[in-house]
Amino acid sequence: MYDLTGFQRDLLYVTSGLDEPHGLAIKDELEEYYEKDIHHGRLYPNLDTLVDKGLVEKGEADRRTNVYSTTRRGTRETEARRDWEEQYVEGLFSE
Repeated sequence: MYDLTGFQRDLLYVTSGLDEPHGLAIKDELEEYYEKDIHHGRLYPNLDTLVDKGLVEKGEADRRTNVYSTTRRGTRETEARRDWEEQYVEGLFSE
């Protein structure tokens, strides 16, 4: 996880959180968060990087639609990252 870009981490989080993570659904979520267009030339190469690193699996829903799912390793690394973040921000949001 430490060697991912912020965008790749966001891709992993969104892929983990969606019920049916396919390319356009992931793209829509990120565009809403970033409040700007995410181009295919940025999205799909970064998804492929997550696949190459063993954090995400890529499959086919049909001939035109790829689906993505977080691997066990991806889930473990996402949880470890959240635990690490929590130690630094846990007191920021309490009253």
